[in-house]
Amino acid sequence: MKLQIEKLVYGGPGVAHLSEGTAAGEAVLVPFTLQGELIEASLLEQNKSNEASLLHVLDASGDRVQPRCVHFGECGGCHYQHADYPAQKKIKISILRETLERAGLKTLPEIQSHTADPWGYRNRMRLRVKKVDSTLRVGYNRRGTNEFLPIQECPITAPLLWRAAQSVLQAAVEDSMIQRWIDNVSDIELFTSGDETKLQMSLFVLKQQQPGLASFCERMKQLVPELVGAGSSLIKPPGPQRQIQKPYPLESWGASGLSYHAAGEDYWVSRGGFFQVNRFLVDELVEIVATNRQGTLAWDLFAGVGLFSRALAKKFAQVVAVEVAGSDLVNSFKGPGKRAVEATAVEFLRHTAVQRDRPQLIVMDPPRAGVGAEVCSLLARVSAPELVYVSCDPVTLGRDLKMLVDAGYRVEQLHSVDLFPQTFHLETVVVLRR
Repeated sequence: MKLQIEKLVYGGPGVAHLSEGTAAGEAVLVPFTLQGELIEASLLEQNKSNEASLLHVLDASGDRVQPRCVHFGECGGCHYQHADYPAQKKIKISILRETLERAGLKTLPEIQSHTADPWGYRNRMRLRVKKVDSTLRVGYNRRGTNEFLPIQECPITAPLLWRAAQSVLQAAVEDSMIQRWIDNVSDIELFTSGDETKLQMSLFVLKQQQPGLASFCERMKQLVPELVGAGSSLIKPPGPQRQIQKPYPLESWGASGLSYHAAGEDYWVSRGGFFQVNRFLVDELVEIVATNRQGTLAWDLFAGVGLFSRALAKKFAQVVAVEVAGSDLVNSFKGPGKRAVEATAVEFLRHTAVQRDRPQLIVMDPPRAGVGAEVCSLLARVSAPELVYVSCDPVTLGRDLKMLVDAGYRVEQLHSVDLFPQTFHLETVVVLRR
């Protein structure tokens, strides 16, 4: 069937409406399309969401380009490589505004866009390891499936990460003992400092095995001198109700983390710990959140390793950093005017909402689920003059902003910080004031 793509929506696909038959008027989602294109597509069988597969582009958009990666379309990681980068920025800003307006936020400021190099930006990658025709390969999942896709490149990751992945395969080929050890590895996660001078490696194994990590890492160190530490963990298949089991730590080698320099500070990131993934935009993200803000007291909820807390501590007399997995934070964020609290945001707010201390600023950077109704209610009770909300999901962001606006806040600034070029993912910074 022929379809005219009307717009792109969150998640990556373009939207068209059927013009003929009993289903006329129904929306159809077609990945890898662009606004205004005339395409030929085929509805997928047994698909409740009316998703179609793109067969041919009959009238291409002027924004369409040749994808840089040979795996684009097969791999589930990227969604927009068929659009030039200026078009990607416009797509994301349009989707962000429409999503927030749909949540009931009608009076919004102009969205400010912040970008950097759209290639080689990722400081972390996680790869599956599997034999294909008796040859060890690394790869991702094929789009929309759990099927293994062996890859030969990943241009959105830092070059050091791909070099390290290739070195794993080289080490296995050169040494039969290493190969036997690697045969038990299911996944490898690689994390690099922003300047690519240090590398951490996490290996996830399917069963406990004989020691062998040290000899493997010593060979890897010869191939990749940037390697500073590694660890192996036992990973189990999903349990009842398909629950993912937490990996069980086994052997380790070298340092337990690495020092990541960003925004004029050094942050200790433990192996497997969270840090912002775009190595080119971390400094700008910190500047948007923390620059030109000062006062007596600030709270940083969902603080992670203290990325924003450190910057805030330069301008506020006291900063309280709150993180549920806060062992690294407790050890590193201390000294005059600095306090780390290992707790969930809701636990912290339940306790502090009845206290007399009132911050001038609250920063929050929650996971995709957002902060939720109870946190929004508690924030309204605390009634800080200024909130800064860092979001990686526009849908939950819209839901939470609507509750905060209904509680008396107004949206003063909207920033689109493109931490995930070539993908549909959106990072947004919102400044709210009473």
